Amino acid sequence: MPDSLQLFETLGISLGLGLLVGLQRERAGTRLAGLRTFPLISVFGTMTGLLSEGVGGWLLAAGFLSILGLAVVGNLHKIKLGELGGGLTTEVAMLLMYTVGAYLALGSWEIGVAVGACTAALLQFKPELHGLAARLGDEDLRGIMQFVLITFVVLPILPDQTYGPLDVLNPFQIWLMVAVIVGISTVGYVSYKFFGRNAGIILSGILGGAVSSTATTVSYARQAATSVTTPGLAALVIAIASCFVYVRVLIEVAVAAPDFFLSALTPILVMFLLTAAPSLVHWRRATTGGAALAELKNPTNLRTAIGFGCLYVLVLWIMAAAKEYIGADSLYSVAGISGLTDLDAITLSTARLVSAGRIEAVLGWRLLVLAIISNLAFKVAIVAVLSGRQLAWRITTIFAPAVIGGVVLVVFGSTIGPYFADLISSIQH
Repeated sequence: MPDSLQLFETLGISLGLGLLVGLQRERAGTRLAGLRTFPLISVFGTMTGLLSEGVGGWLLAAGFLSILGLAVVGNLHKIKLGELGGGLTTEVAMLLMYTVGAYLALGSWEIGVAVGACTAALLQFKPELHGLAARLGDEDLRGIMQFVLITFVVLPILPDQTYGPLDVLNPFQIWLMVAVIVGISTVGYVSYKFFGRNAGIILSGILGGAVSSTATTVSYARQAATSVTTPGLAALVIAIASCFVYVRVLIEVAVAAPDFFLSALTPILVMFLLTAAPSLVHWRRATTGGAALAELKNPTNLRTAIGFGCLYVLVLWIMAAAKEYIGADSLYSVAGISGLTDLDAITLSTARLVSAGRIEAVLGWRLLVLAIISNLAFKVAIVAVLSGRQLAWRITTIFAPAVIGGVVLVVFGSTIGPYFADLISSIQH
């Protein structure tokens, strides 16, 4: 049994979560349970959990059945009047908050708080969630469900071993990387549908970068060319989307090669700062009004996922072949060309090769930086072709510090690398 201080902390957390959910239900106008009932339910669950440690799990089951019974009794008058039909959200929330309270007594308070907070958020965002379901078309839902089924049914049965020449093609790892990329893009796409097209500038850039920074660049360059969006706002959204790319790269490295993450963190963070700083300067000059998010395509399309999988396999094999038959210096050409249109494939391929010990970590992050430089230059070219000099000049001035700094990192990487290694070591200690 915990000491008194721990008991009070647990009960306080339970009471707070109950108040949070109860406040939301009170504001929603539910008659069954509100601001007073939900805290009582969560605290009741916590006390039942504490007592069950001494008398057994049957007490938890009895408490759950009692809350269930109260929910049924509370709806009897509705059943008699034929008014039952407004949903069972409050009833389910009552049962869930009882289990949250019990879990706080028996498990991790972090998980209990997360579940309780998410419960309150789900209850609060009912209109937005219904709006999201309405905005997702049949093709969107079909694509999402199709990819989920194929990923979670096919992925577990794929062999987790390497095949083919150079021994780098692993079916399980390949499809896992596809799932990671499509997963990141899907989160961005669903968020875009959740917030709608009338998102603010920062949110427009973040969501655009989460789905596809290149597609965002193309969309806003076209909007600026047709005067749908001012060049200042278009440049700012493109810059923010490009800043989010660094976050995306780090997420991919962390998933594909956790041991490579710390080595890549410092140079990628430097590139981020060199892109974010001029973006902030441009922010002060640009109009601070809202910006409508450009139309984005659903990234869960199976054809797109398979296409990325083929591209990832191609880049991975070319990098392995170049390293084996030509030498490490040839990898720079592969990174520069691959980074033009797609950073995901080169990022994951590099991370996998570093994780497998085929290339050193310093070479790995230098390849990533070079690919990022290539990608930034390609975006400038896209803007110049689609929108003209005005927007292209704005984008060039924003990207120039990152390109120059990236070149320094790549050229002097062998010298800078040890300093980064020492910095990482000091952080770890």
